[in-house]
Amino acid sequence: MKILVLNAGSSSQKSCLYDLNGDSLPSSPLEPIWEAAIDWGMPPFGEMKVKANGVKSESKIDSEQKAEAIGKMLNSLIEGETKVLNSLGEINVVGHRVVHGGTDYSRATIIDEQVKEAIARLIPLAPAHNPSHLQGISAIEKVLGNVPQVAVFDTAFHSQMPLYAAVYPIPYEWFTKGIRRYGFHGTSHKYCGQRAAQLIGKPLESLRLITCHLGNGCSLAAIRDGISVNTTMGFTPLEGLMMGTRSGSIDPAILIFLMREYGWDSDRLNQMLNQQSGLKGITGISGDMRYVQEEQNSGNERAILAFEMFIHRLRTGIGSMLASLGGLDGLVFTAGIGEHAGLVRQETCKDFEFIGLKLDPDKNRNIKGDGNIAASDSQVPIFVIHTEEDWAIATECWHLLKS
Repeated sequence: MKILVLNAGSSSQKSCLYDLNGDSLPSSPLEPIWEAAIDWGMPPFGEMKVKANGVKSESKIDSEQKAEAIGKMLNSLIEGETKVLNSLGEINVVGHRVVHGGTDYSRATIIDEQVKEAIARLIPLAPAHNPSHLQGISAIEKVLGNVPQVAVFDTAFHSQMPLYAAVYPIPYEWFTKGIRRYGFHGTSHKYCGQRAAQLIGKPLESLRLITCHLGNGCSLAAIRDGISVNTTMGFTPLEGLMMGTRSGSIDPAILIFLMREYGWDSDRLNQMLNQQSGLKGITGISGDMRYVQEEQNSGNERAILAFEMFIHRLRTGIGSMLASLGGLDGLVFTAGIGEHAGLVRQETCKDFEFIGLKLDPDKNRNIKGDGNIAASDSQVPIFVIHTEEDWAIATECWHLLKS
C-alpha cells in the first residue's frame, strides 16, 4: 500500500510517501521512500526541497501559487532523479494532518464533503492551519482525482477528556456553543505515548504518562487508561506553556486593559499573542531556543530570563498534569526542543526528584534516537522520543483501508 502524507503548516507544506507491504504493520516506523517540503518563505518566492533515491533537489517556486506548487511537488514522484513511481495512480491513499476537528471527529476519518465543511467551519479556531489543509485536499483532488483521502485530527486524541478538564469556568452556555478545551498536538502525543509503552514493555492502557511536545509550539498531555485526560493547549493552540512566539496562558484581564487603556483591537492582540510573544517577546529578537541558549551562554540577561521563564512554566505545567494522574510511570520529551535541548530536559527534571524522577547527566548529553535518560536509581523512566507524526498518519490510513 502506497500512502502519501501531507502535513501542512502555516508557512510550510511537508509531504512523504510510505510503501507498506504485507498484512501487518512493522513494530517500528519505516523510512519514507520519498520526502518533500515546501517553505513558502517571503513572497514572491518559496523553496521546495525533495529527497528520494539518495538524491536531494532544491528549486524556487511562486509563493503566490500554492496549489500549483503542490502539483509540482507531486510531479517529483514520477519525474527526474527523485522518481519513485511510474504514475501517480499508484498512490492508494492520502493522509492529511488536520489541526482542528472540533468535537465532530474523535478519530481518523475518510474525507468527504461533510468533513471538508467541518474543516472550513473551524477556520476561525485555527486560521493559520485549517485553510492550508483544505488547500492540500483540493490540490490532491485536482491531481489524483477520487483517491481516498483521510483526515487525521490533532484534536482527536484529546476528545475523551473528562468534562471537568474540558469545560471552562465561564457561563455554561458557551460550552454548549463549542467553547471548550480541545487540545492539540494529539497525533504526536498519541504516538509518543504508544512508543513509551513499547519501550517500557507494558500496555499503554496500564500506564500513567506525561508527554512533553516542545517545539515552536509547546504542549503537555496527561495520558491515563490510554487516553488524554488533560492537556495544556485549549480552545486554541495559544493556551498553556510559553512557546516560541506564543504567550501561552496569561491573565485575560491584560487584554481588557490593553483594549480599554490603549485602544488595541482584536487583530493587534492576536498578532501580539501569537507572533510577538513567548521566547521572542522576552528576547526581543528570536523565538528559537537555540538562539536563546547561545545568548544565555553569552550573558544576555533577557535570554537568561526567557529561558528561566520557559522552564518555570514547563515545570508548573508538568505539575498540573501530574495532579491529573495521581502518579507517574513515565515522562516523555519530544519535538525539536524536547529531543535536542539537553539543558531544557536537565533543568526541567531536577526539581522533581521528590517523586522519584532522576535524570542521568551522561545519558541526557549523549542520547541518540529513542531512549531512557533516567538514572539507574530513578523510580520513573525519562524518555526522549523522536515524534513520528507522518508515520502515525500513515498507520491511521493503513488501518482505515484495511478495516
